[in-house]
Amino acid sequence: MARGEHAPSCARGWRQQAEARGWTMWQTVQAIHGCCGVSLLKAHRLARGWSARQAIQELERLCDEEGLGSPRASIDLLNAWENGRARPRPQTIDLLARLYKANAVRLGLAADYCEDGENAPRVVVVAAGGQDHPGGHTFIEETDDDAERRALFHDMLLSTALPDGRFFAEVERVRQDIDLALAAGNATEDQLDRIDEQVLRFRREYMDTASVTMLCRLMLELCGLRRLLALRQPAAVQRRLLHATTMLALLAADALMRLGDTRQAAAWYGTARTASDDIGDSRLRALVRAQETMLSYHYGDPMETVRLAREARRLAGNAPSSPAALAAAAEARALARLGDRKAAKAALAEAEQIFVRMRGSNQDDLAFAFSERRMHFYRAGTLIELGAVSDDEALLRSGEQTFHSLDLGLVLLEQAEHMARVGDLEGACGRAADALLQVPIEQRTSIVVNRAHRLLTSVPPELRDRPNVQRLHELLMDTLPQTPLGHTIAARTFANAFPGGQPGQAGATTALPDRCGAHRTPRADQRPDPRCDQRHQARPDPRRDAANAPRPGRSTMGLT
Repeated sequence: MARGEHAPSCARGWRQQAEARGWTMWQTVQAIHGCCGVSLLKAHRLARGWSARQAIQELERLCDEEGLGSPRASIDLLNAWENGRARPRPQTIDLLARLYKANAVRLGLAADYCEDGENAPRVVVVAAGGQDHPGGHTFIEETDDDAERRALFHDMLLSTALPDGRFFAEVERVRQDIDLALAAGNATEDQLDRIDEQVLRFRREYMDTASVTMLCRLMLELCGLRRLLALRQPAAVQRRLLHATTMLALLAADALMRLGDTRQAAAWYGTARTASDDIGDSRLRALVRAQETMLSYHYGDPMETVRLAREARRLAGNAPSSPAALAAAAEARALARLGDRKAAKAALAEAEQIFVRMRGSNQDDLAFAFSERRMHFYRAGTLIELGAVSDDEALLRSGEQTFHSLDLGLVLLEQAEHMARVGDLEGACGRAADALLQVPIEQRTSIVVNRAHRLLTSVPPELRDRPNVQRLHELLMDTLPQTPLGHTIAARTFANAFPGGQPGQAGATTALPDRCGAHRTPRADQRPDPRCDQRHQARPDPRRDAANAPRPGRSTMGLT
């Protein structure tokens, strides 16, 4: 199962609902694709309840019955096709279309350029309050109505609810529309000025805006921008539109990365690449690659981070610039994680030199500007990976003045992971708890929570009753239900690792909280949670008070 995909039980629930409601196979495929985070090709297989082995067997049987020869397919190849790591040959696409009784467009292996392609009824997964369907979702049919899509994003801005399946499906549809508009590729000067001002405002406000809120605003702006991109413009106008598209796509990718939706984040980085490559501006192309290093560093392979960073440095050239400095700093941090100390120190020194040559352009309040805070963030991360920062290092003392709150949280998590690698698991849990407390609870997205969660689940049973381990456990139990993406799988794993109401309490049983942490087995020192109807006598817990206290004047979002 690829990262970001739902468990097979989710697709099984959709098949049961499809059978009960008499859906067509295509409707079932669309529901699984929209909800479970899988490709259309894989959704066709899951809609039939086949394993990869069964799909290959069915393909071989089809070819044998119809005299089509032996298919050049295997389980490994099928998995690569379904996860986008490889593309089948045209002959194989035809065989897959025969097998699934679909065309290449519905398999996700071709684009549909028909004028009436969007007028046909389609499946959208939306939230519903009932419990008679899998994952708290239901199924509706609707046409492509841009006003309804914009209304969805406006409603989400005004709502306190967590984003649902339909929300992220519409985010993906906006990206697909932008990609089609770029492939197709007369704005007035006033329109262009307004777009540039909006992009600048988004870059300035990104540091202090919640990821879901920013994502909604970005989608609304991109919905309007798509109409202008769909028409071929004069060269100068097209360059300004493409530059704005690149910046908005990068902001969307970064927000999705923080929310834990790595599949859509990677896709939006791809859209930013397409737009920047169409302009041909090497510095802008370098910026896209340099920003993309964050996704592979936090969720993927550090070697891929090094590759992207070096590609960005090549595109940026010798002139000092934000992309060049970011690429060098990202390479240094990844090399340090890989254990190449000499190369990491050399890359960090080069990043410092580029940054010194950049002095004078103070854009600390703008996203994608490599400011002194950015340099300090990457320097700290690299030195921590190299083991050159002690627990009491002055590097972290002036945290609020030196870092944005999310950046400080990430730096402390880097330090916690380093402490865990050298064997200090209890101290690592304490430092991870400190990291969570640096970020307001409503801003603790998956990029922070999942790393702290992985650290906690690595603690052996004999250490789970230690104070720092319990402290991290409590903070995560309060945070997980409010994490927009990735919290379900993390919560299940978390429950398996800590089945009791408190770490190390063997044999205790409890349900994971629905919206708060008060449903756990209460301890003597646990305070009542005002969000829950359950009430019990308990003494206040100052650690929980600190976790939930408002944090005025603090920047809530940093640029990773």
